[in-house]
Amino acid sequence: MEHRAGNDIGVLLVNLGTPDAPTPRALRRYLAEFLADPRVVETPRLLWRPILHGVILRVRPARSAQAYAKIWTDQGSPLLAISRRQQQALAERLGQRLGQPIPVTLAMRYGKPSIGTAMRELADAGVRRLLVLPLYPQYSATTTASVMDAVAAVLRRQRDIPALRFVRDYHADPGYIDAIADKIRDHWQAHGRGERLLLSFHGIPKRYVSRGDPYAEQCHASGRLIAERLGLADGDWIVTFQSRFGPQQWLTPYTDKTLEQLARSGVRRVDLACPGFAADCLETLEENAMVNRALFLNAGGEQFHYIPCLNDDQPHIELLADLVESNLAGWTGRAAAPRALPDSAAND
Repeated sequence: MEHRAGNDIGVLLVNLGTPDAPTPRALRRYLAEFLADPRVVETPRLLWRPILHGVILRVRPARSAQAYAKIWTDQGSPLLAISRRQQQALAERLGQRLGQPIPVTLAMRYGKPSIGTAMRELADAGVRRLLVLPLYPQYSATTTASVMDAVAAVLRRQRDIPALRFVRDYHADPGYIDAIADKIRDHWQAHGRGERLLLSFHGIPKRYVSRGDPYAEQCHASGRLIAERLGLADGDWIVTFQSRFGPQQWLTPYTDKTLEQLARSGVRRVDLACPGFAADCLETLEENAMVNRALFLNAGGEQFHYIPCLNDDQPHIELLADLVESNLAGWTGRAAAPRALPDSAAND
């Protein structure tokens, strides 16, 4: 990693994670780390550990491995491959904007490359001022706060810790809203527009929200801003939640149930986008583009169009560069450009 003397600023990009391979053994390692995080599963550890190791890790890895095998590529995990392209493109764009190389490393909250490995890489590059950018537009304790925990755990083992900044969320950032809306509009121009647009976000248990997690509110705010940017009427779009796990109540309406209900009510074509995912992954490519597509068609629907995530599209890289540059204000010697929120987000 190139480093210029006197430049001690670095950026840590973090996404959720991915197994090393689409095999039961690799999935067992990955799920053991993921589902052991008390931010993800808030059940008391004495109750949860026997369930996790005695039941879930005996059954779920094989099923998850089959799902991952459907989307695995020559480059490996789609999430990791896309995230690496994002890392490289962001580093290049920041260098162009700021006139100096800014080290950008990539980490996964679960799996590899780990947050500890990425932070050591930055420390070795001389970074003493660190910006952490979790690739979660909407804040949740299950995601963003878990990244904060992991970063803090690494720093607890260091004597000389860097100055630290976090991007908490960007759910109403105008560049984010524009990038998502433009992606959907471009898809419509190329493929036509469906009768309904589903904006599907990853779900969390309802009780997490009742305990103060702002995630649901931010998802609905993002959905409303995207719909307004597209000029949609209220009945044209729906915010839904996917990827629930276990018997407890999760955020509703559920994506899969909504698709079945729409098909049975006579809706023949739907479009589905996932604004909460920064890169295509298992939940978008397999759960939505394959499983939920089949549910809609089997229930009587005729056309299901999945709209890909922003991935490493140039508007997404510009958005990430905007977020980094604005959050580095005072560190780079450049003033941050104002980033006004859309009028309708003022009260969110």
